[in-house]
Amino acid sequence: MADVEIINLRKSYGAIQVLHGIDLKIRDGEFVSLVGGSGCGKSTLLRIIAGLESLTAGSIRLGGQVMDAVAPKDRDVAMVFQNYALYPHMTVADNMGFSLHLRKVPKADIRKAVEAAAALLDLSPYLDRLPRALSGGQRQRVAMGRAIVRQPSVFLFDEPLSNLDTKLRVQMRGEIRALQKRLGTTSIYVTHDQMEAMTMSDRIVVMNSGRVEQVGAPLEVYDSPRNLFVATFIGSPAMNLIDGVLQQRGEESFVRMAGIEIALGRSVSAPHDTPVVAGVRPEHLSVARTNGQSVSLPVTVDLVEPTGAETHIYGKLHATSIIAVSARRTDLQVDKTTDFHLAPEMLHVFDAQTGNRL
Repeated sequence: MADVEIINLRKSYGAIQVLHGIDLKIRDGEFVSLVGGSGCGKSTLLRIIAGLESLTAGSIRLGGQVMDAVAPKDRDVAMVFQNYALYPHMTVADNMGFSLHLRKVPKADIRKAVEAAAALLDLSPYLDRLPRALSGGQRQRVAMGRAIVRQPSVFLFDEPLSNLDTKLRVQMRGEIRALQKRLGTTSIYVTHDQMEAMTMSDRIVVMNSGRVEQVGAPLEVYDSPRNLFVATFIGSPAMNLIDGVLQQRGEESFVRMAGIEIALGRSVSAPHDTPVVAGVRPEHLSVARTNGQSVSLPVTVDLVEPTGAETHIYGKLHATSIIAVSARRTDLQVDKTTDFHLAPEMLHVFDAQTGNRL
């Protein structure tokens, strides 16, 4: 096994810089997800770690060894691609064992390694089939099996579930995580799906425009987003954002927004009358009054969407669009104004100019 260290990594294509000084350390045996929107640089970073792309500046170390000029085949990493990249004319067994065949490993040893990986992935009945005779989920297992037989120090996953339907994606993400825990192999997983990142990872790396915005455990990033980008990217539905002003009176800090003043119950180190953006997670807005202190927000209901387990309620707080998520079913009526209740400690406050958390 090995840890992965990325030091001031930069990547440019001509005059276009796509990675801007990435610093990141992934611990031995850790499962880390790189998450961000399309074009943020996450797949480029993964390909540089694999050696499939050259770096412009900085350094990469795997297990303490500098990899900057090391060929991909010598990096002791295995990559699982989005499109499976299986050889259509080869059987499942031949696809899984192909990398060992290239290394001239004895056939008996290849067969043993393939059979062990197939048993781990429930592929034993399919070893003699061609890829076209398999389902999408089975093909993805074959691609994972091909990586496993190499016994690499690091697994690299490049959006491996994006071609699967929703039900199979949920099943496969559980299987990948369980497999990684069983093998204990350091894993780096690229996805644009923040739900995959939240449910599978030891830590999440949130990227935006070639920069790392925040690194942390999934719930740490969710509960304490470092800035507005992270706040709105992590979480579905996205965090509500409301323009306001920070006010200071003595040792107490308040936010005035939409004509309502909310005592934060903590001191915020910013000047009086600082323009802020207040953030509220949809599930922290309640139609029923919460226990303890809460603030009432008058919301005019625009739309009620029952989803089964939850109800999504869309509305307007003055001119600001709001969404609330309720675990209860509701009989709220459209175009009626009702009070949504918010516990002040659930309010996130960001500097309106910098976007950083206060």
